[in-house]
Amino acid sequence: MSRMRARDVMAGVSVALVAVPQAMAYAELAGLPAHHGLYAVSLPLIAAAFFASSPYLQTGPVATTALLTYGALVPLAAPESAEFVSLAALLALIVGVARVAVGALRLGWLSYLMSRPVLEGFMAGAAVLIVSSQLPGAVGLSGGDGGVLGRALRALAAPGEWNGTALGLTAMTVGAIALARRVHPLVPGVLVAAALGLAFSVATDYSGPILGDIPSGFPPLVLAMPWSRVPDLLLPGLIIALVGFAEASSISRAFASEERSTWSADAEFVSQGVANVVAGFSGGFPVGGSFARSSLNRLAGARTRWSGLITGVAVLAFLPFAGTLAPMPTAVLSGIVIAAVAKLLKPQKLIGLWNVSRPQALVGWTTFALTLLLSPRIDEAVLIGIVVSGVVHLWRELQLDVSTWREGAVLHLEPSGVLWFATAPRLDDAIRAAVAEASDVDQLVLHCQGLGRVDLTGAMALADVLEQVREAGLDVVLDGVPEHALRVVTGSGAAPDVSSLT
Repeated sequence: MSRMRARDVMAGVSVALVAVPQAMAYAELAGLPAHHGLYAVSLPLIAAAFFASSPYLQTGPVATTALLTYGALVPLAAPESAEFVSLAALLALIVGVARVAVGALRLGWLSYLMSRPVLEGFMAGAAVLIVSSQLPGAVGLSGGDGGVLGRALRALAAPGEWNGTALGLTAMTVGAIALARRVHPLVPGVLVAAALGLAFSVATDYSGPILGDIPSGFPPLVLAMPWSRVPDLLLPGLIIALVGFAEASSISRAFASEERSTWSADAEFVSQGVANVVAGFSGGFPVGGSFARSSLNRLAGARTRWSGLITGVAVLAFLPFAGTLAPMPTAVLSGIVIAAVAKLLKPQKLIGLWNVSRPQALVGWTTFALTLLLSPRIDEAVLIGIVVSGVVHLWRELQLDVSTWREGAVLHLEPSGVLWFATAPRLDDAIRAAVAEASDVDQLVLHCQGLGRVDLTGAMALADVLEQVREAGLDVVLDGVPEHALRVVTGSGAAPDVSSLT
């Protein structure tokens, strides 16, 4: 605490001004009353500051985690109901315990279980769902029944029922946030838009949907939770614990890389876990690292992790006055969410995967499609995407291509891929077939530059077949053997008496 600087205080307060309307918007996205967003961005930030590794990371409600929360809970309870709220708190507790356990056991590498194609596919699909979920509110309509995409399509198909003022407020919000970004990253577009929307509502006695009564007071202490529903929330909680950490880790790694400083995934897992545990016991819902608020924190001059604590304290101090936000049009909150996630709608990333790797493009597009098709259970889409990614990786590991050509009496073979127990028979068959077909050659050169990895079984199989080729009268040469592979081949106990190792 002694290292806290005036700039940390200024940065923390600046972020708090943006965090208040944004957190309320994300609470509604998660299916909770808006004031629970304030609970999730006050005490959790204070707790996270004592364990954080990054000096800039701002914890709190984020769009993707909010959507995952909604998807996990909507099959179990009605949104905004007391049961839904209690389940959200329990889910935050499960996420928190999982993250603390991962960090304490130094298993931070688990955050890499989501391959980049899975992450890109999920984020693109989640962005489509998030924007779709806000469309009814953006045009002044109630959500109605049905899935997220169904409600969005019904709203788009009924322009005659749109509330023109609500649509204008949404457009104003998106425009104000976009303009603020162009002017300067420190201009709080979210705050400006929220203030304008609130002022308009008060001045005109706006008759469209508004936030309504907001409890004034500090977060409640929540101890009575629906513990019997833990089995229903365990898998979604574990998925949120990993998926939701992806944004926090990417933010922290990027900042650490730019400043050539150290960063610990394990410490950040603990920090994010503690924040979620506190969110669960204080009426919140699962939280994560916010890219927008973390960037603002850094630009505003934050230098230590205590800036996050200041943000939490500032929001906490505002809670007794939260009732002043009651006239806020919900269209403004819809605009805040749309503006926040619009930047995630980048189909070029998924399209670009096709040019880089078609198998990986399959993983990305499959995850994207499943995220939309399985909505609201997008946690299941992530799980299937991870499985598909593993299957594709295994399939690629099973591919061992062998090129052959002749130069006079010399037969050349060049395998490419991974030589392990599953692909060793493929190389064995290829060598035997090539030697049998070229019966008049007197030398075999095996070019090994394309072997990315060789395990013990593969090395011993290679040694055995080359020994048999040598005994058949051929001179054997291993060319360009990677150092690690050479150690395995020559140390396997069955290495052939080759003519040369180059």
